[in-house]
Amino acid sequence: MDDKTRTELEAAAFRRLVAHLQERTDVQNIDLMNLAGFCRNCLSRWYREEAGKQGIEIADPKAREIVYGMPYDEWKAKHQKEASGDQKKAFDKAHKHG
Repeated sequence: MDDKTRTELEAAAFRRLVAHLQERTDVQNIDLMNLAGFCRNCLSRWYREEAGKQGIEIADPKAREIVYGMPYDEWKAKHQKEASGDQKKAFDKAHKHG
C-alpha cells in the first residue's frame, strides 16, 4: 500500500471514529477514560497538537468543536452527566500517579 492510500484510509477511519463519538452521546468521557484511557478531550488535544506540528494553530475550543460536533460548552449542557461514585472510583484507580 502506498503512503497516500494509507493516509487516506487513516483519515477516513478518524472521521468515522469522530462521527461515532458524536452519535454516542450516551457514552460519557469518564467511561471512555476508564475503559480505553482516552476521551473526546484527548482526541481533540491530539488533533490540535498534530496541527501544531504542521505549523497550523488551532485553538483548543475549535479543536474540541471538531471532535464534539458543536461547541464544548453546548455539548456539556446537552449530554454530560455527573459522574457516579463508581465511575469516579474507577477513574481514580486507573489513573493513580505516584
